[in-house]
Amino acid sequence: MQPPFRHVFRPDPLAFFLTWTTYGTWLPGDSRGWTDGAGSMHTAAPQLARAAQRAMNGPAIGLSVSQRRRVEQSIVQHAAVRGWTLHAVQCRTTHVHVVVTATGVAPETIMAQFKAWGTRALNAMRDRQSESHGRVWTRGGSMRRIYDDEGLAAVVVYVVECQDGGRYEAGR
Repeated sequence: MQPPFRHVFRPDPLAFFLTWTTYGTWLPGDSRGWTDGAGSMHTAAPQLARAAQRAMNGPAIGLSVSQRRRVEQSIVQHAAVRGWTLHAVQCRTTHVHVVVTATGVAPETIMAQFKAWGTRALNAMRDRQSESHGRVWTRGGSMRRIYDDEGLAAVVVYVVECQDGGRYEAGR
């Protein structure tokens, strides 16, 4: 006799919802709340925010439209090279959202690789445009695990439709 419900055990998440910010745009202690390097959320801490501002080694980084498109392209290309399923990506002026399936890979590794390839893409643009970049990304970021289809659909909609228009969605 079968139980009245079936729970499917999923040892790995179905996908990861990754978010990271550009350098200096969302500091520890920020009044909007903030995420530490491990992805834990914290409430505002004005003294910490002031200390983080004083500790900055360069200006806050805001990305232009062309830079944002190049970061998105680098993420799409890197996911394809790795064989990861990219559900959505959106690079904004001050942050990046990615929804990706990469079975057996830690979200920290995925985020680090996307940041590294995004930085390389921006550095290549800098060489052509004589722009000066310091550090591009903050350390860490938000790494949410998605375990079901409904959750996956919800974060894809958030990334694609709730960020002033979308760039990449699988199947488009």
